[in-house]
Amino acid sequence: MTVTNDIDIAQMLADTEAEILRVVRDREAATSGVYEMIRYHLGLDGVDGPRGKRMRPLLGLLAYASIAGDHAAALPGAAAVELGHNFSLVHDDIEDGDVERRHRATLWALHGVPQAINTGDLIFSLSRVALHRLSDLGFSDAKVLRLMRLYDETCVLLCEGQYIDIATSAQDEPMTVDLYFDMIGRKTAALIAASIEAGALLATDDEEVIGRYRRFGWSLGLAFQLNDDVLGIWGEEHRTGKVPTDVVRHKKTLPVLYAFEHASAAERSRLAELHAKAAPSEVEVAEVVAILERAGADTFTRAQARHYRDAALAELDGLAVVEPAARGKLAGIINSVITA
Repeated sequence: MTVTNDIDIAQMLADTEAEILRVVRDREAATSGVYEMIRYHLGLDGVDGPRGKRMRPLLGLLAYASIAGDHAAALPGAAAVELGHNFSLVHDDIEDGDVERRHRATLWALHGVPQAINTGDLIFSLSRVALHRLSDLGFSDAKVLRLMRLYDETCVLLCEGQYIDIATSAQDEPMTVDLYFDMIGRKTAALIAASIEAGALLATDDEEVIGRYRRFGWSLGLAFQLNDDVLGIWGEEHRTGKVPTDVVRHKKTLPVLYAFEHASAAERSRLAELHAKAAPSEVEVAEVVAILERAGADTFTRAQARHYRDAALAELDGLAVVEPAARGKLAGIINSVITA
């Protein structure tokens, strides 16, 4: 094992983007436009493009480095993860009718739905092409095939989760809390778990270690989503004084679904009435938040986020043979991202 005394997160991110650009390059003049669209969506069309946090590939690289020391050999897997995540975002923007992402126009808003669908499909295909370079780097066919199977199964879960989301959004009755956990497991936790598991299985053949990293990633994914649910209602208000964005956008995240199950009958009726308003006023938004708090939704959601954060840390603590600096970065990400 190549032991690393320090982990350079910025270098990992730069290397990941270089690997992505290796895959996302113009193949010929006639198709250059679609690659321009991909680079635009990824924020790789300029030095200051809005690029997102690249958290999923970073977690995979840290998992690999925590076992193998250096991260370079795992870069094709990291690129595949980020491309896979972004194909879903292109399609999500179309399905949700979102005209803006990261403070600029979405692909479909700029180029129309047909071109955006095709671009999302190409990003998905390129994510699989990215994995083929692992063979060139010396990984066995069996290991590359296992990684591809993991990737494909994760994409299936992602699409299943999106189906649940779309189907329940079209219904008058809110989904149950149990179904919500099922949905976010497929939509959020599965990809984060797969990103981390991919890094581990590239670095070792020890199934116990790979399993711990998979469970670590699953718990982290759930904690990440639940923390986001808290911040979408209470985080913005406390930090900036703005009204809670998730309430304004009628998003039925865990706090809302919990209140629908646990608030009094009168408050459930009022909550449904307020959620049906196309443009709730600040007073009405504040009333929604008050109903959630009286039902204990904020306390429950924060407790669940902390529960899964602690479960993730417990899996990490149970790993004896890892490179300390990389494991420290993983633990630091958990504690900094999960603030509920």
